[in-house]
Amino acid sequence: MRAGRFFVYGAHDAGLVPPGVIPIRIEAGMAFGTGHHETTALCLAELSDLAKRRRYDNVLDLGCGTGLLAIGAVKLWHRRVTASDIDPTSVAVARENAVANSVRFPSVMADGPTHPDLFRAAPFDLILANILAGPLTRLAPAIARVLVPGGTLVLSGLLMWQENLVLGFYRAQGLRLRRVRRDGAWSALVLEKVEKSPPRPPSPFGLRRTLPP
Repeated sequence: MRAGRFFVYGAHDAGLVPPGVIPIRIEAGMAFGTGHHETTALCLAELSDLAKRRRYDNVLDLGCGTGLLAIGAVKLWHRRVTASDIDPTSVAVARENAVANSVRFPSVMADGPTHPDLFRAAPFDLILANILAGPLTRLAPAIARVLVPGGTLVLSGLLMWQENLVLGFYRAQGLRLRRVRRDGAWSALVLEKVEKSPPRPPSPFGLRRTLPP
């Protein structure tokens, strides 16, 4: 499967990797995220486009499944990446896939960004969360808390009709929509955490008292 600059393949396809791509070898096992699902492909394509715009220094792959997105982030920026999942099988598979791709990142079993290991690794300037609409809405405050001002958030695992529902929760946390990617019935939302403006300095003239004429 090809998405953006990435080419995702299994061991049996090792001889089919074309030149000029970023190869990611994924042995899925029992975890989600082989690259063939529309939401995973959307996230990979967005990662590829983000790399054209800026560099990220601290990335979180929340709900990592096979670790595919974490591997892609390491290969793009060669910076700090953390992967986490609520499922112990996914965490184990992500570790195996990291070794198969000659990359390193911590894989943590966690139910969200409030887990101590993730909270210590925060704040993140890029968070990837390819899970489901329900968890995305529930985790909105925690995700926003560990994202730096000006940081990027990529949300997927949601259907087109769920876009506004999910978006409402994140707008309430001070994030704004940058763009939407769609493939069939599936969507990925790309958001940015708004940087707070510094407080305005007080007027040097102070408050003027209005006197009667």
